[in-house]
Amino acid sequence: QVQLVESGGGLVQAGGSLRLSCAASGRTFSVHTMGWFRQAPGKEREFIAIIIWSGVTTRYADSVKGRFTITKDSAQNTAYLQMNSLRPEDTAVYYCFAAKSGSIFTTPGRDDYWGQGTQVTVSS
Repeated sequence: QVQLVESGGGLVQAGGSLRLSCAASGRTFSVHTMGWFRQAPGKEREFIAIIIWSGVTTRYADSVKGRFTITKDSAQNTAYLQMNSLRPEDTAVYYCFAAKSGSIFTTPGRDDYWGQGTQVTVSS
């Protein structure tokens, strides 16, 4: 099993920045990708970003490209999502995931892992 603990959400004004963290523990050797989805009220969960754990390859949703950056600290088993130029439409609960698949095009499945979610609210 892998446990994920998220932190870093909060309330920020439009144009501001936040950094989310996702710390993994447990059987982390089974994890090959980490990333984030988000879910706004009344909407489906939306892919945001993903990173290959053994390399530097990343992929982003078009809605956040150029504003959000995903990075990792392998020694700390932690992934980060730096969010700049935040907009009110970025308001959502952000969920990190850790997946066994090594593909940046993977969609986390039942055998993968999720964090508890952290609220990000951007005021206009």
